[in-house]
Amino acid sequence: MSTNVVSVLNDLVETSKDGEKGFLKAAEDTRDPSLKLLFQNRAQKCAEGARELQDAVTHLGGKPETGGSMTGALHRGWVDVKSAMTGHSDHAILAECERGEDAAKKNYRQALDKELPADVRAIVERQYQGVLENHDRIRDLRDQYAAAKS
Repeated sequence: MSTNVVSVLNDLVETSKDGEKGFLKAAEDTRDPSLKLLFQNRAQKCAEGARELQDAVTHLGGKPETGGSMTGALHRGWVDVKSAMTGHSDHAILAECERGEDAAKKNYRQALDKELPADVRAIVERQYQGVLENHDRIRDLRDQYAAAKS
C-alpha cells in the first residue's frame, strides 16, 4: 500500500509545484498590486503544501518529487502565449489561474478516492479544502474583473 500512497502523494507534490509556479507567473504578469500580492501568497501556500506532502512521502520511506508536471509546464507555456495576445489582462490571468485550480481540484479529488492511511488522508483533505477556497476566490475575482471590463 505505501508504494501506492507515495505515488498518490508525489502526484499531489507535482500539482502543488504546478500551482506555485503558475501563481508566481501570474504575479509576474499582473499589473494590479492587490492581485500580485494574492498570487504571491497563493504561490507560497502551494510551496508549503508541497513541502508537507514531500515530508509525508519521506516519512513513508519514499523519494519525494521535487518539480512540477509536464502538463503544468505546458499550461504555463499556453498562459504565456495567451497573456501576450491579450496584453496580460488581469481577467485573462485570473481565468487561466482558475483553469489551473480546476486541475488541482480534480487531482485532489482523485487522490481522496484512493485508499489512504488516516494521517495521510487528513493532510490531503485539509489541502483539498485550501484548493477549493483558492478556486472559489479566483473564480469570484475573475467574475469581478469580467464585470468591470463590460
